[in-house]
Amino acid sequence: MGVVPKDTRLAPRPPGVPAWDSLSPDEKKVAARLMEVFAGMLACQDAQFGRLVAELQRMGKLDNTLVLFIEGDNGGSAEGGLSSSSNWIAGFANGSHEPVAELVKDLDKLGGPDSYPIYPVGWAMAMNAPFPWMKKIASHLGGTRNGLVVSWPGHIVNPGSVRSQFHHVIDIAPTILEAARVPAPDVVDGAPQQRFDGMSMAYSFMAPAAPDRRTTQYFEMQGTRALYDHGWLASTTPRKAPWMMTNPPGSPVDYKWELYDLTHDFSQSRDIARRNPAKLAELKALFDREARANSVFPLDDRESYQRASAAQAVGMDGREFTYWGADVSVTDDVAPPLRRRSFSLVAEVEIPVGGGSGVLAAYGGHFAGWSFFMRGGRPVVRHAVSQLAGDQFEVAAGAALPSGRATIRFDFNRDSAGPGSGGTVRISAGGREFAAGRIARTAWTMAGLGETFDVGRDTGDPVVEGSVPFNGVIRKLAVLPR
Repeated sequence: MGVVPKDTRLAPRPPGVPAWDSLSPDEKKVAARLMEVFAGMLACQDAQFGRLVAELQRMGKLDNTLVLFIEGDNGGSAEGGLSSSSNWIAGFANGSHEPVAELVKDLDKLGGPDSYPIYPVGWAMAMNAPFPWMKKIASHLGGTRNGLVVSWPGHIVNPGSVRSQFHHVIDIAPTILEAARVPAPDVVDGAPQQRFDGMSMAYSFMAPAAPDRRTTQYFEMQGTRALYDHGWLASTTPRKAPWMMTNPPGSPVDYKWELYDLTHDFSQSRDIARRNPAKLAELKALFDREARANSVFPLDDRESYQRASAAQAVGMDGREFTYWGADVSVTDDVAPPLRRRSFSLVAEVEIPVGGGSGVLAAYGGHFAGWSFFMRGGRPVVRHAVSQLAGDQFEVAAGAALPSGRATIRFDFNRDSAGPGSGGTVRISAGGREFAAGRIARTAWTMAGLGETFDVGRDTGDPVVEGSVPFNGVIRKLAVLPR
């Protein structure tokens, strides 16, 4: 197809990624099925994109429409680990382990509503070929280089031909603005706008062989970093595989650097740093300049969930999150911090005659989440670390609460701040304790990603199957992180 030069070499396999031939028959069964699931998801998404294009064509608008299709926002993802799981959040972030034999037994569930899977890391490597590494590794092309397809009938010479100019995702907006002949606004709703660092790619539409206009670009994510300049690429050597959760010892400023000449090495397969120390030093200095200009420093090689947890914890002690009434949903970034800490949840409610039932509050889903609810008039709390057997923990009051006004309190006292630490739940109402019990383990990250903190209901994927909205009145619900 001409997308990859004929003399391209396959980049070396990262340490620890197994070859297909080294897998057992069961491991191959699971890996194949997980890739089928991923391919099925892509086929579904592709079909929806096709419906959009077909509708534009039916409307007679397609010939006057600029279409930009970016194949992903990064390389193939490695969170599935070496053997993957039916719930990748559980395996990657929440400490659950699922033997391959169990995955084989549940092969037909993979891809259905009882799974939240991703392929094993070997497939990430295969899909990123011929480039090295994968998502989260900003230093290497397997984590950053993606295909872009542009269609604009009558405005692109030789439709279907390949362009090889170097560009970055920040160039998309300037391209659209130039094509639409719309100037970038200096002020929006009274707010002065930041400068556009991107540049339009439209010059390449009518000139396939035009020289690159973007000649320099920095990359950085979780300490891994790179600097592209006029065909050269300086890259830090990854110190931590992206399917691992623990940080390596030392500082991110200590990373070793590599050097590649992409003009003669399309796939970043030959490190020539030793032969070109002066060029490497030049590019490292250029990275520092670009990083300072774009607020990259200080470098931080912690996982994104660790950064998010630390950021969420700032100023949370003693802060109360108060919601007045039911049918409230807030996104994870502004939700009460229930992970990695102790907390109290207090609900002021009116219980109907016949007994209370339904969700008072919920956070996450049955793949990982919390639910505080009433069942047969009794207050109950359930925490799911995953959907796997033995990963759900429940504490329920031994007696039903009478109808009328009540203040129900759930106090969770965590054993420690470490990942997965359990704790004790106490349920009380009107100053009387109705239950106390153990949550043996806790999830570090709620799943699925995108689930909300809900009051009076559990939207999306419910933590408890068959959950219904609370049948009484929620006057006030408060969460107090401690």
